[in-house]
Amino acid sequence: MKFVYFGDIVGRAGRDALVDRLPSIRERLDLDFVVANGENSAGGFGITQEIANRLMQSGVDVITGGNHSWDQRDIMDIMDHEPRLMRPANFPEGTPGQGAAMFMARGGQTVAVINVMGRIFMDPLDDPFRAVDLALSEFTLGRRADFVLVDIHAEATSEKMAMGHFADGRATLVVGSHSHVPTADAQILPGGTAYQTDAGMCGDYNSVIGMEKEEPIRRFTTKISGGRFVPANGEATLCGVYVESDDRTGRAVRVAPLRVGGRLAETWP
Repeated sequence: MKFVYFGDIVGRAGRDALVDRLPSIRERLDLDFVVANGENSAGGFGITQEIANRLMQSGVDVITGGNHSWDQRDIMDIMDHEPRLMRPANFPEGTPGQGAAMFMARGGQTVAVINVMGRIFMDPLDDPFRAVDLALSEFTLGRRADFVLVDIHAEATSEKMAMGHFADGRATLVVGSHSHVPTADAQILPGGTAYQTDAGMCGDYNSVIGMEKEEPIRRFTTKISGGRFVPANGEATLCGVYVESDDRTGRAVRVAPLRVGGRLAETWP
């Protein structure tokens, strides 16, 4: 299988760039499945049904979430009716939506998507490791699932790396989201799981993690809020992770960063 995961989509710049470029990216890389984290796509805070529909129509197969999943009011009703729009699995029982599910790829392969949120410097949710363990026991790689993705939306690099090793050999790809900065550690772990600590963001990098620079700088230098954070609207870079997997075992055989457009140097697999 050929698979791409795109990091957090931030505001109009990020979502417009992905919608515009994804059809040609899918064609160029002959992709079977695409996942993107959409929790910052609506003005930097949450996602709406209209945005989700537009992303899926452009070629995103599944949209994962994180700590901003609930920032838009209408999203709770949508979560229970749109399985392709996910939220972290370790939210408390009874939370709308799902955080682990199986999907069908273009070529008929089964793809399990598991979305969890870390707890270090984040909201104190249920144990993400237990949530992943339960999901991996259901979606067995190479038997029930041809490809297994774990999206860990977390602040601490240590927590993300621990999750990578925890799921090594049981997932095809473990990738971090949330920090909006791509890390330089794409690798295949000893058990055959592709890993990158953070995929980065789809957004304007002439910014402070996707937001216009003035307000974050003001808060850092004065400790005084001067207004809301507003997404930067310059040319966006699409940042993600490309993975090829063995169709027989589900384990990764290739992993590489993907960066397209904007200020960062373009990198194709």
